Amino acid sequence: MESRGSALPQPSAEVPAAYEGAWRFTAPALDSSVPQVRHAVRDLIRRQRAPVPEELLQGLLLIVSELVTNAVRHAALLSPEVGVEVSLGTGWVRIAVEDNHPYRPKALDADPDQEHTGGRGLLLVKSVVAEAGGSCDIEQTAAGGKIIWAALPLPAR
Repeated sequence: MESRGSALPQPSAEVPAAYEGAWRFTAPALDSSVPQVRHAVRDLIRRQRAPVPEELLQGLLLIVSELVTNAVRHAALLSPEVGVEVSLGTGWVRIAVEDNHPYRPKALDADPDQEHTGGRGLLLVKSVVAEAGGSCDIEQTAAGGKIIWAALPLPAR
């Protein structure tokens, strides 16, 4: 994945909004975790009363689903748990998914002539991020795994 712009906006001297913060949780690297994580992220954003419009929320939840699905399908052998972090700030929301597998995936190109329809999750993530005007990247962890993240801007109030 490529990075577009800075990873996160610079901190502001303003008083933090009531919804701001970062939340981290883990889930087993199982298929059943994908909808559970998606629902947990949706519920968290709603509970915090973050100003995330419905269309942006749906894009964010699609990103969550794709990133957790990739971790479950491709990293479960070395990573029996998947870490998920949701960060909310003034003007942005960030989702990060961490696993212990060292492989750094690449987004595959869309090929309409190819019969196989899988393997396009990161391409979909990049498309949603680009459409929202956000940024995404992959970072290596100190333990040798990876974190794949996407940050999306929130509309001005």
